Amino acid sequence: MALGTASKPSYEPRFDAGRICLDLLATSHPAERLDGIGALRAWIAGAGLVPAAVHLAHADDSWLLGFRELRGHVGLLVRGMQGVETPSYGRALARVNEAARAATPAPLAVRGEDGRLVRELAGPPGCAALLAVVARDAVELLTDPVARAAVRECEGDHCPLVYLDTSRGRRRRWCSSEVCGNRERVARHRRRAALARA
Repeated sequence: MALGTASKPSYEPRFDAGRICLDLLATSHPAERLDGIGALRAWIAGAGLVPAAVHLAHADDSWLLGFRELRGHVGLLVRGMQGVETPSYGRALARVNEAARAATPAPLAVRGEDGRLVRELAGPPGCAALLAVVARDAVELLTDPVARAAVRECEGDHCPLVYLDTSRGRRRRWCSSEVCGNRERVARHRRRAALARA
């Protein structure tokens, strides 16, 4: 099936969390970033859930609700990994497992216009299929002891973002060095300057 191209609104992630499911969690901070179907379509493409040429014109507001709901469930499970298990944990686990079971369109390797192999889907992806990709990524993260051990919460003030620490020595402290890390460095500089003046 040939999939046409269309321009999409761009979605600039605040940072790369290291996993698709964690990238989805980051869409709720510092404010709701999936604030409309256009933003969701852009996030889906930017996260690599579909090949760049796929246009999700058939996506509607129910998709937005589905992705936000999955984001909430994954968030509960990830927080549970860090010892913050809530009464809703069991329900969240059941919903993520349920979402992971959905069938997804098979990716195919086909010749592109320039002769190189490109990825194409065997059929148009539905919401459940794309939610399944994110849910399966969450299941892999939650069940892989090595990946689980690398999950960190940002040390920035009032930043709840979670990421996979793949840095050398596993000493990464912030979701983004340019955002939270820079704030911390500026605050540290101001504290030193205030002490020097005192």
